[in-house]
Amino acid sequence: MLDGWRDAVASVAARVLLAAACWSLVSLALRRAHWARRVDDLFGLVNLPVSPSLFSTALLFIVAGAARRRMRAALWLLLAFQAVAAGYLIAVLIAIMTDARDVRDLTALGTVYLVLNAALTVTVVTLLWLARPAFSSQLEPGARWRALGVLVGGLAVSVALAVTLTLLFPDELTGTTRRIVWGARAALGVEPNSSEVGWRGQRGHHWVAALAGLISAASLITAAVVFLRSARAKAYLTAADELTVRGLLLRAGQRDSLGYFATRHDKSVIFSPRADAAVTYRVLAAVSLASADPIGPRSAWAGAIESWLAETRRFGWFPAVLAASEEGARAYVAAGLKALPVGDEAIIEVAEFSLQGPTMEPVRRAVRRVRRAGYTIAVARHGTLSPAELAEIERRAEDWRGDDTERGFSMALGRIGDPADEACVAVLARDGDGRLRGLLSLVPWGSHGLSLDLMRRDREAENGLVEAMVAALVQAAGDELGVRAISLNFAAFREVFSAAERVGARPGARLGARLLTFASRFWQIEGLYRSNARYLPRWTPRYLCYDSALTLTRVALVAGMAEGFLPALAGPRERGPGAVVEYDGREMPFTEAVAAQRRSAVQLVTPRRRLAEQQRVRYAKLDLLRAAGMDPYPVAVPRDSDLADLVDPFGGLAPGTRTGCRVSVTGRVRALRDHGGLIFAVLREGDASIQAMVERARLDPAAHRLFRAAVDLGDHLSVTGEVVTSRRGELSVLVDEWRMAAKCLRPLPDARAGFTDPDARARQRHVDLIVNPDARRMLTDRSQAVGEIRRFFAGRSFTEVETPMLQAVHGGANARPFVTHINAYDSTLYLRIAPELYLKRLCVGGMRRVFELNRNFRNEGADATHNPEFTSVEAYEAYSDYLAMRDLTRDLIIAVATAVHGAPIARRPGPDGRTVDVDLSGPWRSVTVHDAVSAAAGHPVTVDTPRDELAALCRKRGVTPPFDAAAGALVAALYDELVEPATTEPTFYLDFPTETSPLTRAHRRDPRLAERWDLVAFGTEIGTAYSELVDPVDQRARLTEQSLLAAADPEAMQLDEAFLSALEYAMPPTGGLGVGVDRLVMMLTGASIRQTLAFPFVRPV
Repeated sequence: MLDGWRDAVASVAARVLLAAACWSLVSLALRRAHWARRVDDLFGLVNLPVSPSLFSTALLFIVAGAARRRMRAALWLLLAFQAVAAGYLIAVLIAIMTDARDVRDLTALGTVYLVLNAALTVTVVTLLWLARPAFSSQLEPGARWRALGVLVGGLAVSVALAVTLTLLFPDELTGTTRRIVWGARAALGVEPNSSEVGWRGQRGHHWVAALAGLISAASLITAAVVFLRSARAKAYLTAADELTVRGLLLRAGQRDSLGYFATRHDKSVIFSPRADAAVTYRVLAAVSLASADPIGPRSAWAGAIESWLAETRRFGWFPAVLAASEEGARAYVAAGLKALPVGDEAIIEVAEFSLQGPTMEPVRRAVRRVRRAGYTIAVARHGTLSPAELAEIERRAEDWRGDDTERGFSMALGRIGDPADEACVAVLARDGDGRLRGLLSLVPWGSHGLSLDLMRRDREAENGLVEAMVAALVQAAGDELGVRAISLNFAAFREVFSAAERVGARPGARLGARLLTFASRFWQIEGLYRSNARYLPRWTPRYLCYDSALTLTRVALVAGMAEGFLPALAGPRERGPGAVVEYDGREMPFTEAVAAQRRSAVQLVTPRRRLAEQQRVRYAKLDLLRAAGMDPYPVAVPRDSDLADLVDPFGGLAPGTRTGCRVSVTGRVRALRDHGGLIFAVLREGDASIQAMVERARLDPAAHRLFRAAVDLGDHLSVTGEVVTSRRGELSVLVDEWRMAAKCLRPLPDARAGFTDPDARARQRHVDLIVNPDARRMLTDRSQAVGEIRRFFAGRSFTEVETPMLQAVHGGANARPFVTHINAYDSTLYLRIAPELYLKRLCVGGMRRVFELNRNFRNEGADATHNPEFTSVEAYEAYSDYLAMRDLTRDLIIAVATAVHGAPIARRPGPDGRTVDVDLSGPWRSVTVHDAVSAAAGHPVTVDTPRDELAALCRKRGVTPPFDAAAGALVAALYDELVEPATTEPTFYLDFPTETSPLTRAHRRDPRLAERWDLVAFGTEIGTAYSELVDPVDQRARLTEQSLLAAADPEAMQLDEAFLSALEYAMPPTGGLGVGVDRLVMMLTGASIRQTLAFPFVRPV
């Protein structure tokens, strides 16, 4: 870093020069004002050539610009000004000492001025010399001599002309020498004034000085242009550079939608020290204009930005960035730049885009109009188009552009048909005659995105063609291209228009929008915003980054030049065909290298696995098996018997028995004992196991060696041989042939330590099933239970149905639903929380007995008794009630228990941890809710108990209900906390308060109660049943009231108009029940809900 004071000296010098240049420009109109010369004298104190001349003005502006860029040449010019002044001061001093005539009229004020000038000259020279490290910017090779040649030649012409004219038309000048000096100084912009020592009363013609100054200024400006063009002559993107940039894009191109535009051929590139990130830029008018974000991973951006900034300092360029994302702007600001929002990028999320809805009506209308006109729209990758098609696209795009300037730098590629761009996408619209009438071209944005490059249409094409092409692109993006997001045009100053459209917009916002609307007559500003907004995109801000406020105007002009809004000296550059680059250690054509690079990147998408030592050993055994000619994963292996079929007939044989029965069996290796010539392998299949005896004497030596070397615990084997018993009586197969059925590449848990961690067992259910036989038996028990439920209802003439899982209204229970979205209709859907309302609509339709066994979903967490998705059975029977459903439920559970255990029992863990059989065949208790709460709370509770008394009872018993709960809700809270957890034997709790059961009919004896029961066993609710509410008027009133009271409660049922209107067609008196299948299996087996599910929900890692 530079010393602070040196940097301050350079900054002050640049500002003083800029002030002098501005005053010199202003003084052109004030040359006859006497006081204006006093200002010139002030700048003369620091030896700056300020005078009302074009040459002086141009010179000062150029030197000021060079000083702001910290150019070493500016330092030498400043020192040259001081040297000239020092020479002048020395001459005056000599004149004073010799009492020359020219200084005899020097006044006291003039003497003070000279002394002060001398002191400041010494000070300025000293400071500039010590601060010279701050002027570090260098010229490009050749710039100095080319610019110097132009300047010297032009000044020579100007001086010669000025001297000649002065000699011919001397005006007040006397003497040839004085005339020659005056002409030369006038040409150089330092025309003597009458107050200067030695020039009193001596003046030439102003028109001579003006003409010479004009020529000198023109020479100076021309030299500056040559100088700047030389400084900009940076090497453009080479083929090797582009290949490196493309590699970075393949690895990290998904971050920025504008990343691919870094491959424009008129850009330069600079890489980070490790070449793992890059900044691409273009130099215009001494501004190094970078585009978008750095290329490469975010962690490497700082190195690339610092390399770029170091280069700008070296060559005296002003750094700026056009169209940086918010993340990119943060990185540039961290490096010392400033950021200014300049607009927003429109991004279409393919999964969320839909033509449905009133806001998309203009786009829908355009699509229909284009279709009716007979247009067809095709979407394809450039690599699938023929050269003739690509040539047609390029030709038509150029024709349709007409005389307009090609726009784009940060958001345009500037080429079509390059073989290296085969991943780009073209959208082609043709009319009924097959003529191309419109096109879109998009570049890749990472692996799953596209960014708009080119949009063209025939001016005579059907209106709405662009909208139809965008709609076709979005449809093909998800279906054919695997694209998730599409970046459209950039809308400059979008926020200004958006702010002006808001209700209550401030006058300043509306004025800004009007000004931009006026500017849109000359540039596409409002039009781009409106055309993008119709697709309802996601707006992403883009920023302009710059070095200091003094450079902002220059940066804005250069950005306009780069984007094509203002004329520039250079346009896009094309690289010649046939470029050869080195890739992967060999030289190849550039297009082939790009294709190879893309193939390699696809292989690198999947991160390389890190294998543990045991896994590496097992993977090595795959090669060993294949080398021996044995497929580790064959399509079939010898197998003619189940292991279970051998246990029963041969299980009681004496030790050392040979049966003569030859079999081929399969199983997973669960134990291995190697005794050299004899190997014992325990094979398990389901719950049956058998021992395989592999003797060296009975096997081919190579097969025996392969068995010893390649077989591990967990492998599936096929063994063929005679059924025998070992000397210890173990039922075995004496192997004379074996095959690998499936090689296990991961070690199984240690048999002695077991596999007992609950979370690991849930996450690796497959391992749990291998290691723990109880886990397999539990799934078998569940299967038996589910099968018996279906047989039970089918045996009672119930019809099984399936109702929708995706529902537009969540109802049937009070629970928080899972929410999803259907793109086809742009609507919110819910995973069902209960099938009840659909089943009741079937009852209205005349289905007398109906049931459904299926999945439900509730977004309420997971614990020992709850899973976000669960299985339940719901059944409805016409002309029945909740009491009949009570008997039906008991019969159902006893039937399921018998199917699972062979008897009407539940197997539960006892106090000592051992399993206890609980008889279910006896009568099950039925207790009213109020009686149960009274017993549990130790206080009488009836339907007449006041709310305040119930609230006090809740506080006394430590129950915390909702603060505004009614009496019925307080009773339910007491029941949930005190009754349900304390219940062991199966018990029906009847007659709940009506307000807690909105879908249940009122009790036939007391309308304050509902005909509902809950079945509870072993502390868990198993099921519930109602006498269904079939009165459509009452049902509508209850659901409406509940909806109003619930307000924003996400668990409250929504008002299902389809169900309510169906109920108005008359539903017969009906009883309904619902039983949780998971909880029923838990009740019968004593297991947790995780153990009863094949794959319980676990927290994502």
